[in-house]
Amino acid sequence: MRLNTIKPGMGSTKPRRRVGRGIGSGLGKTCGRGHKGQKSRAGGFHKIGFEGGQMPLQRRLPKRGFVVYGKKQIQEIKLSSLLLIDRNEFDTSVLHEFNLIKSINYPVKIIADAQACTRAIRLKDLRVTRGVKDIVEHAGGQVELTIEDVNGI
Repeated sequence: MRLNTIKPGMGSTKPRRRVGRGIGSGLGKTCGRGHKGQKSRAGGFHKIGFEGGQMPLQRRLPKRGFVVYGKKQIQEIKLSSLLLIDRNEFDTSVLHEFNLIKSINYPVKIIADAQACTRAIRLKDLRVTRGVKDIVEHAGGQVELTIEDVNGI
């Protein structure tokens, strides 16, 4: 096989449409555009959503909601999911390694859902709730250099 002998497969291409070349072509005179009207004219297309002067649908419906652009994306992790992992020290890199968080660029917060911590663990550079701090320290663990977030997220 040579590059100059390669052809497209059968039926994969169509011949180009030659309009305005007589009655026998099927696309003569009006060139497949029909008679009169805006769509038959050159440049005769209107913008998307235009309804001929009638109030468009996107303007008839009420506006709802808004997007908070300054919102902080804090990734929450339950304390019980940390206890399932056979590690004693946790930081963002460990949580990312075990696919508990999507990104290490956003802050992480540990929330309490377990009543008691079964072993001593060390939380490093992670936000924790007051309940998590009490549970971990009661089990003999440590919460180091964390940003304690008492008032919620």
